Amino acid sequence: MAASFPKHTGPILMKTNRLFFSFLVMTSLVTQAQEADAPSFGKGIFNLVGKDSTWSMKIGARMQLLSIASWNEGADGGLINPEQSFLVRRARLKFDGFAYSPKLKYKIELGLSNRDISGASTFTGDAPRYILDAVVMWNFHENFELWFGQTKLPGNIERVISSGNLQQVDRSLLNSRFTIDRDVGFQLRHHFNLTEKFLIREKLAFSQGEGRNVVSGNLGGHQYTARVELLPFGLFASNGEYTGSDQDREEKPKLMLAATYDTNQNAVKNRSNQGSYMVNDIGFFETDINIVFLDAMFKYRGFSLMGEYAHRTATDPIAKNADGTLTGDLVEVGDGLNLQTGYLFKTNWEVSGRFTNIKLNKDITGRNPQKQYTLGLSKYIVGHKLKVQTDLSYLSENAGRDELMYRLQVDVHF
Repeated sequence: MAASFPKHTGPILMKTNRLFFSFLVMTSLVTQAQEADAPSFGKGIFNLVGKDSTWSMKIGARMQLLSIASWNEGADGGLINPEQSFLVRRARLKFDGFAYSPKLKYKIELGLSNRDISGASTFTGDAPRYILDAVVMWNFHENFELWFGQTKLPGNIERVISSGNLQQVDRSLLNSRFTIDRDVGFQLRHHFNLTEKFLIREKLAFSQGEGRNVVSGNLGGHQYTARVELLPFGLFASNGEYTGSDQDREEKPKLMLAATYDTNQNAVKNRSNQGSYMVNDIGFFETDINIVFLDAMFKYRGFSLMGEYAHRTATDPIAKNADGTLTGDLVEVGDGLNLQTGYLFKTNWEVSGRFTNIKLNKDITGRNPQKQYTLGLSKYIVGHKLKVQTDLSYLSENAGRDELMYRLQVDVHF
């Protein structure tokens, strides 16, 4: 006699069967993954190459977990107004490789944390800004490369260094005040050797001028960027000119000197392609904004030194309505200086120090000069791929309230 079950047990059995099938699939996938030749830690999650070698893709992921504590200086010199927060500072997925030919490369980077995707507006289709990079790079002739898409402009060195390869917990005040960050457009890059070792790189960019993920079209004019880099002693090991800390402990001195000029014609934001939109009664206030960056990177046997200078000007820095009345928006014109140094011990502990001076034009912006001093300590477990970093910063502002800030961050890159 066949066994019988109550009618209501049917859905339970079906659900159990589905769960069992899912368990078998997951077990099979885990077993296959264990048997596969997975990359070593920090080299990506998967490194795929097509059977006919016409494409490749490396898939990576990383996260930064950050804790911040800050205090203000009271009237009696003591510390007041303590604040503390925990953040998933960055959480990102990265895909890169080549398509059809090794001469045609691509890169896609997506941000998943709130800090990565914040900034949604009507200009981004009221959508989160997931896309950081989406760019193709075509090596069309000898040392020439043509880039098309959204990626970092060839601006200040600190911005071009990946946030995962920084020497301290985060970038300096100079970067937050003056960077030109990412935009959509074209870039032409070229390099040549002046002598056997002396390398020169040239980078030109033509972009929309409103920053990343803008879908409303060109609101003002366009942005033009030119950068030249001089490496008199040859290439750094492992692209070390764009990596914080001397991770490779250069056996011979290595130096890069660079200059960038950026002009945003009829810009509609108060920091070139960054900052807030300067809205007026007829749409947007437009003005030409120009930025000059000078920077340097030096490394030798664990010692590193980085310097940056930024200078921003505008044809008319005070936003107005059509009738000449003021809107209240201002272009943040002024100067910034950032000096950073560090020494990496053979135990992979590093001490670092940074001095940043921000001097915006007070007559226009009304802002007082700021100076920030930062002392950092880092432990590199697997280089920049797995590290713990901490720093202590003191911010001093003329005729303002000084601030003390402590940060602790863990970086994990797969």
